[in-house]
Amino acid sequence: MVELKNADALEAMREAGRVVAHALDAAREAAAVGVALRELDEVARAVIEAAGATSPFLGYRPSFAATPFPAVLCASVNDAVVHGIPDDYRLCDGDLLSLDCGATLDGWTGDAAISCIVGTPRPGDRELIDTTQRALDAAIAAAVPGNRIGDISHAIDTVARQARCGMPADFGGHGIGRQMHEDPPVPGRGRPGRGYPLRPGLTIAIEPMMMAGGRDSYYEDLDGWTLRTTDGSRAAHIEHTVAVTEDGPRILTLP
Repeated sequence: MVELKNADALEAMREAGRVVAHALDAAREAAAVGVALRELDEVARAVIEAAGATSPFLGYRPSFAATPFPAVLCASVNDAVVHGIPDDYRLCDGDLLSLDCGATLDGWTGDAAISCIVGTPRPGDRELIDTTQRALDAAIAAAVPGNRIGDISHAIDTVARQARCGMPADFGGHGIGRQMHEDPPVPGRGRPGRGYPLRPGLTIAIEPMMMAGGRDSYYEDLDGWTLRTTDGSRAAHIEHTVAVTEDGPRILTLP
């Protein structure tokens, strides 16, 4: 079931989204050579708790997961596409780091992700992040009344194909609101004019995930959560929670 949000709900989601943005900013600022991923999770956790919010990630266990997620932050490094568990790995110069975070405040949820480079960029990494950002920008631009979910998905796919990037076919964006994952799903591929119609009040998390190797294949790490590229190529992940409104798309997870 899809719930269209009224103005009060959108404002509440905006506040939750602001917490997410601040947590991601704090974790990105703390990300440096020698810092452990677990420390980044502690930074994000402190921001969420200080805001009086809770984490929809912590303890989350979807059907594919063998264990509940143990952190408030997903930290995916280099060939990890998404869902990386923040552990004792210490960041190295040139690592490509993707951070995904959510927060629930007063019963409403926000979800966003960023990708950044630690230290000295490696060839192609900046281009990969820029491509992922372009895909997100194009998808957000398509989130207007009268369009359909397929228009958003097609916008992501068009950028990916032009850049010859792969995407994990079984993972994508989603509706969001009272829960982190709601209907409708927002896949990374789709046909324009198809799928759920976009109406004012619809809130969705749009999250392109790009794999530089140009292949769509990936595997699940032994931890049961992390998705990695099969060829070891780098990956990037950027996400915003977006509301469809009469005045155009409204990003709810900006600082």
